[in-house]
Amino acid sequence: MSADVQMSSARDEVEFPYRALSSVAIASVVCAVLAALFGFFFWPGLGFSLLGIILGFLGYRQIKRFPQEFAGHALATTGVVLNLLVVVGGVSMHSYIYLTEVPDGYTRVHFWELQQASSAAQDKPSSKAFELDGNAIFLKGYIHPSSGSGLLKRFILVPDLGTCCFGGQPKSSDMIEINLLNGQTTKAGLTKKKLAGTFMLNQGPQQVTDFDNNVFYRMKVDQIR
Repeated sequence: MSADVQMSSARDEVEFPYRALSSVAIASVVCAVLAALFGFFFWPGLGFSLLGIILGFLGYRQIKRFPQEFAGHALATTGVVLNLLVVVGGVSMHSYIYLTEVPDGYTRVHFWELQQASSAAQDKPSSKAFELDGNAIFLKGYIHPSSGSGLLKRFILVPDLGTCCFGGQPKSSDMIEINLLNGQTTKAGLTKKKLAGTFMLNQGPQQVTDFDNNVFYRMKVDQIR
């Protein structure tokens, strides 16, 4: 190899040194993808975007601090922008759903309002349950697997997947006996259900097959999603 070629090669290495693509900037873009995949279906998934924004700024800082070692300025900027778009879009979408999902004539009720604290000496209907007896309410919950499989007209609703699958027999105040009206059915599974109907307290002990504890609550459901 001639001296001129050797000098040219050495000069290229000085002028154009190898720089690694910032792994932090890459992780920021990956977080944006994960947030888009999960955050629009389950709002906690939007947490990936918040992490992605932080990683994007850290990647930008890393590249600025060590410009001879790291590349990916545009990638870090893209990660921040994408994560901002996803988190704003996701929050807007979930807020809109929350504000519009309750049908006219029904009152939103949270399952925890019907439950007794785990430290309570006795499991019994909550004071809120007595207030709601006979009222039209909107409620979310999960179908307990013991209710059966396939299309269901009648099942037990529980507040969360822990109670549903891993918590053993749910307490009486953790269960609502659901009856779907007007020929409606719903598919059994582990997805959250949205129900609108009439809430009622059982006047006496109500035993349901496959459950050890009595059921305090019933609900005749007009709409289910």
